[in-house]
Amino acid sequence: MSVVIVVTGGAVRLTASGLGCPTWPTCSGDSLLGTREMGVHHAIEISNRMLTYVLCAAVGWAIIAIRAMEPRRTGLYRLAWAQFWVVVGNAVWGGLTVLTKLNPYVVSLHFLLSAALITVAVLTWQRVDEGDASPRPLVGKPVRQLGQVLAGATAVLIVVGTLVTGAGPHPGDSSTAHKVQRIDVDWKTIAQLHADFAWVVVGLTVALWFVLRAVDAPRGPQRRVAELFGVLMGQGVIGYVQYFTHLPAALVDLHMFGASLVWIALLRVLLAMRERPVYEPGAVPAPAVTRQQAQEGVLR
Repeated sequence: MSVVIVVTGGAVRLTASGLGCPTWPTCSGDSLLGTREMGVHHAIEISNRMLTYVLCAAVGWAIIAIRAMEPRRTGLYRLAWAQFWVVVGNAVWGGLTVLTKLNPYVVSLHFLLSAALITVAVLTWQRVDEGDASPRPLVGKPVRQLGQVLAGATAVLIVVGTLVTGAGPHPGDSSTAHKVQRIDVDWKTIAQLHADFAWVVVGLTVALWFVLRAVDAPRGPQRRVAELFGVLMGQGVIGYVQYFTHLPAALVDLHMFGASLVWIALLRVLLAMRERPVYEPGAVPAPAVTRQQAQEGVLR
């Protein structure tokens, strides 16, 4: 649902439905949902708003399920609640995008908050199958540092990508009553910068894969880096096609979906570089096979 809300949010802007509900928190005047007479843009915008409640239900389900676990896992429980507060914060920020008439910088941060939600969701998902001991690295410090550089470059890549959309030909509203502000720079210039950072990320990913192979790292990190490379290649194809076809709406939304997958794959790379062993209650921790290693068939 964290990824779905990104895709549907992109569809709102790309179909020029960003002001389909011209006010917030209501849709129009005192009406929370608006009326059918408000047209298709209203229907698209209100549908995206309603999906926020579905997302909240999914987060609520996670909170209740984790709270019911025995023994109680405080750290995991806090992560579940963190998802809820990020959803609430992003919903309020989404309202601010309407109140500022789709200011491109406000809209960009709206997407970045969605990336923050995906981050917490991935961490929660990962921690469910882990123990609560302190994380233990599976690779050396220089390798982890290279992973951190890759993470930083990927974050910059995503931020620059939001600037491309902020300067591009999809302002989010087709109404002639109000001209939506755009970032005052040629979108092709920003797109070129975005492509440059994409190649940096690809280069760092390839470098990390070779380093992991050279140090004979466990299969887990190597496989996660290979997955990230595959996602980057797919995202790159979409990016270049949309650039040379002048940013058709469908491809832009698909590229946003790909950006979510890139970020998830990057997080999985970082998480694969460490482990939190799972022990049976009462067992004495020993340097035996962890769950992750057992699943991968790796014996140390």
